[in-house]
Amino acid sequence: ARNTKHFATPVDVCGYPLSIFFIVVNEFCERFSYYGMRAVLVLYFRYFLKWDDDLATSIYHTFIALCYLTPILGAIVADSWLGKFKTIVYLSIVYTVGQVVMAVSAIHDITDTDRDGTPDNMTFHVAMSMVGLFLIALGTGGIKPCVAAFGGDQFEDHQEKQRSTFFSIFYLSINAGSLLSTVITPILRGTTITLN
Repeated sequence: ARNTKHFATPVDVCGYPLSIFFIVVNEFCERFSYYGMRAVLVLYFRYFLKWDDDLATSIYHTFIALCYLTPILGAIVADSWLGKFKTIVYLSIVYTVGQVVMAVSAIHDITDTDRDGTPDNMTFHVAMSMVGLFLIALGTGGIKPCVAAFGGDQFEDHQEKQRSTFFSIFYLSINAGSLLSTVITPILRGTTITLN
């Protein structure tokens, strides 16, 4: 018997591959998450971990630098080992785990054994925070060189105009996610302080 592979016909919506809508929405959410976390990161260092300004600023900038160095690793992994799709999936999972670890590291009650409202073991919270930040830097940087190229791969040769439009929308979603997050996160933070 002859072994023939059956490939699904790509689904188009308004002349665009359906998959690119997921890519654009995912990129918007990723940038919203990243810049939202960054908007309050130094405050977390200063008022929860009780670091001085110098240490908080140093760790913050080290984290930012790591986020811009890890795309090199992401590109190497994608080009020589996993491919763009698997690199995006696996490092998105790493990114998500990093955000969860950062969120868990900010829960007072984990080490507040005497229930006085302050953590008793700050070493645990610092360690969790550093692991979370490392995973976030690995995830956000690692997917950065892959996502735009993967989006461009979704188009057929005859969809040159749609591909060009996609890149415009893609970069709009990045900037919209960043802008909205930078504006909304401090507002939400102010609201939660008022409610408390």
